[in-house]
Amino acid sequence: MSNCYVMALDQGTTSSRCILFDADKKIVWTEQEEFPQHFPKAGWVEHDPMDILHSSLRVMHACAVRLREFDPQAQVRAIGITNQRETVVVWDRATGKPLAPAIVWQCRRTADAMEALKADPYGEVIRQKTGLIPDAYFSASKLAWLLENVPGLRAEAEAGRVCFGTIDSWLVYNLTKEKTHATDMTNASRTMLFNIHTLRWDEELLEYFKIPKVMLPEVKKSCDFYGTCTIADMMLNGVVIGGVAGDQQSALFGQGCLDAGQAKNTYGTGCFLLMNTGSKAVDSQHRLLTTIAASVGDKVQYALEGSVFMGGACVQWLRDSLGILKTAAESEEIAASVTDTLGAYLVPAFTGLGAPYWDPYARGALVGMTRGFRKEHLVRATLESIAYQVQDVVKAMEQDLKQAFAAEGDASQNAPGLSALKVDGGASANRFLMQFQADILGRSVVRPACIETTALGAALLAGLFVGFWDMEAVTSQDATTVTFEPRMEEAERTEKLAGWKAAVSSVIARPV
Repeated sequence: MSNCYVMALDQGTTSSRCILFDADKKIVWTEQEEFPQHFPKAGWVEHDPMDILHSSLRVMHACAVRLREFDPQAQVRAIGITNQRETVVVWDRATGKPLAPAIVWQCRRTADAMEALKADPYGEVIRQKTGLIPDAYFSASKLAWLLENVPGLRAEAEAGRVCFGTIDSWLVYNLTKEKTHATDMTNASRTMLFNIHTLRWDEELLEYFKIPKVMLPEVKKSCDFYGTCTIADMMLNGVVIGGVAGDQQSALFGQGCLDAGQAKNTYGTGCFLLMNTGSKAVDSQHRLLTTIAASVGDKVQYALEGSVFMGGACVQWLRDSLGILKTAAESEEIAASVTDTLGAYLVPAFTGLGAPYWDPYARGALVGMTRGFRKEHLVRATLESIAYQVQDVVKAMEQDLKQAFAAEGDASQNAPGLSALKVDGGASANRFLMQFQADILGRSVVRPACIETTALGAALLAGLFVGFWDMEAVTSQDATTVTFEPRMEEAERTEKLAGWKAAVSSVIARPV
């Protein structure tokens, strides 16, 4: 095993990365390559699918070369893939060539149609079937747009000559030399075409969006056989592709959140918080998304997902717009230089508020300032605002989970709750933020030694499939994991949360 490794291909929105893990789940090498973004019209975002493929192949090849130099006897046992979700690619089944630019998850070209669907009664049918709130974010309307606007595409699709896929499907198809046209359940569950209860492409939804079923990929489990790699590299040729998962679900798995009530939060530009709900597809009462979690074996697991719009972007605002910070990292020391915010709260609703408020018209506000308020207090209030927003989503998730158990006759007190929040992403390196997050949640916050949890999740899924790791390896915690324990008294926590709620109420029309 000492000469064996697992490769993870992490295909993101702006770059493709390849990471090699050893048997101890340690990173031995990383390669990354950015690729161009295209913005043909206001609100439109596109990628060239060939840029995605070629950058992926190059980083995989570079990692293989480095590994061979490092250890001539090395063997790559399996390949796992994780990817930007919802982005749509269509290609010729025979030639493998893309038939249009990829429409990226960020693209808003179908926003008007999706806004109209939200107001239509059928929007609730979609939510019940897919767990998703109708939005241009998801794949269905993007694919429908391509079928209507790319000349000849619909006729070719109906004739069975076109493949549709999210980025994972596009990569698998090419890595296996057109032998495998497949996706996994986590990615399928983000298309707004997959019924998360029957675990099949939904015929009624396909008819509604006018999408030919023949162009859709086979849906597999996240830990499954996706074919063998056939790229021209001696070390990778014939290696099994054994794991596929969308990026956020892959991070949930990489954090070892395999039981109901376990959750992870990724602190990026925004925050993505996912909570495992076990075998229950929880119907959220707080407009959270219900999605499929990456899972192993016959048992399908679900998750609740909530998004915070302004996470690390708040610190960027302090640095780039206000000039208060020279670097994002110095926010930690500055925030800790004062004991509190003097009762002030920043509500960073610069682009509206996400879960659980969902108010696109709310705008940012700094409330409760006194004469002694200084820039140090603003920096602290900014970091605290990130933690408050995450706390709101955690609370909503726990309420949804409790209500789901109660509705099925279970005692509500038996509903699993959050004992610790696992964290990753750039801002998780900020110790002040992590400590305040633990304080305001009243729960432990656990930061792993390996913050590349998205890639690790894909590697673990693939490694499990080929027997390189077992489930104990997935859930085992590294000795260098950092845990932040809550120190705040309950009375202080209650007071601070009441102040936060009042601040939020001041920027939105409806009561909270």
